[in-house]
Amino acid sequence: MKNEQLKNRDLKVLWHPCTQMKDHETLPLIPIKKAHGVYLEDFEGNKYIDAISSWWVNMFGHTNKYINDKIKEQLDTLEHVILAGFTHEQVVLLSERLVRLTPKGLDKCFYSDNGSSAVEVALKMSYHAHLNDGNGDKNIFVSLKNSYHGETIGALSVGDVELYKDTYKPLLLQTIQTAVPKDMSVKSAKDAALKFEELCREKASEISAIILEPLIQGAGYMHMYHPKFLVLIREICTKYNVHLIADEVMVGFGRTGKLFACEVANITPDFIVLSKGLTGGYLPLSVVLTSDEIYAKFYCDYNEHKAFLHSHSYTGNALACAAANATLDIFQNDNIIEKNKKIAKYMGEKLEKFTELKNVAEIRQTGMVCVVELKGYNPKDRIGLKVYQHCLKNGVLIRPLGHVVYFMPPYIITNEEIDKVMDTAYEAIRNI
Repeated sequence: MKNEQLKNRDLKVLWHPCTQMKDHETLPLIPIKKAHGVYLEDFEGNKYIDAISSWWVNMFGHTNKYINDKIKEQLDTLEHVILAGFTHEQVVLLSERLVRLTPKGLDKCFYSDNGSSAVEVALKMSYHAHLNDGNGDKNIFVSLKNSYHGETIGALSVGDVELYKDTYKPLLLQTIQTAVPKDMSVKSAKDAALKFEELCREKASEISAIILEPLIQGAGYMHMYHPKFLVLIREICTKYNVHLIADEVMVGFGRTGKLFACEVANITPDFIVLSKGLTGGYLPLSVVLTSDEIYAKFYCDYNEHKAFLHSHSYTGNALACAAANATLDIFQNDNIIEKNKKIAKYMGEKLEKFTELKNVAEIRQTGMVCVVELKGYNPKDRIGLKVYQHCLKNGVLIRPLGHVVYFMPPYIITNEEIDKVMDTAYEAIRNI
C-alpha cells in the first residue's frame, strides 16, 4: 500500500530526469524505502540488485558503514563554509590526495557540484588560459563523435548526442566533432588520431581544446576504444598547443582497471574532470585538476580580467569532501583495484555466454564495465525498456541505453550476485 501511495504522491509533484513522464501511466515508479550493499528495497520488501551503481556513482555499496560514519563525524564539526577566502581541513586533505593519485603534473584542484558543471569549468579554464596568453582566437572546442559530456549548455555543445543537438541547437556553442576510433583495435585508434591531426593542421590557431571520455563513451552506447588513441591525441595536442581535457566523470575511480583511465595509456591531460564516484555515490561533488603551468597563467597582481571567473555556492562542501576522503580511504586500505581485476575477470567469463544469442551483435568489456549490444532493432521498438522491465520483475536494476545492455555494479558485488544479474539479463534478451 505504501508503494502505491508514494507513487501517486510523486506523480502529482515530481518531474523525473531522462523520463517521458507519460510512460508512468503504465510503467510503475519504484519507491525505495532503504538500501544496503548492492540492494535497493521498496516499501513492500521487494529487493533489487543495483547493477548500474545508481547511474554510475556508487562504488562501495549503499549505506556503507565507513562512509556513513565519516559523514556523521563531519556533520558535528562543519557542514559547509564559503570557499572564497576560507578553507577547511577536508577539502585540503582531499586536494592533496587527488594531486598525489592522479597522473603526474596535475597540481591544482578546482571544485564544483556535478560532472556537467565541472566540464563547464574545464572549457572556460582552457579558453581563458589561452586568452591570458594572448591567444583569444582559440575559441573552438573539439570533441569526439558519439560523445556525451553532460547537459548544461556548454557540456551539451561539446557532446554529440543527436537528440540533444536537434532539440537545443539554437542554444549551443559552435563546436567541431572529430572521429572516434570505430572499434577497440590499434588500427582504428591510429586512423581516428590522423583525422584529428588533419583538423589541427587546418585550425590549431582557433582550437582551444579537445575534450574526450577516455576509453569508454558512456552515454554513447558504451562505445570503447584502444588506449593508443589517448597516447596519440596527447602527442598531437602538445605539438599544436591544444589542450587535452579528459572527462573521467564516468570512467574515473577504478572503472577501467586503473584508478583513472588516463593511467591505462600512461598520459597526463591538461585537465581531468572527476565526479560521480568521487564521493562513493553519496553527495554531489566534482573537481577539475590542472597543471601549475596553467594555474600560473591566472596568477598576477589584481586584474579582474585575468582571474578565473567561476564559482558555485557549495564549492568544496565539507560533507561531500568527507565522503570523498572516506571513499579514497577504502581504495587505499582495501586494495580495491586488485580486487576489481578479479571481479572483472569473472564478469568477463559470464559475458561470453551472451555470444550464443542470435540477437546479440557484439559483447565488449573494459575493466568493470561489460556491454551486450543487440542487433536488428528499431529505436521505436524500445527494446531496452523491455529488458529493463523483465529484469526489474526479477529483482535486478539495469537501465539499457537503447539497444545496448550494460553492467556497471558497485565494487562490493559478489560472484553470486553477478550470476543473478547477468543470468537475468540473458533470459530477458533470449526471450524478446
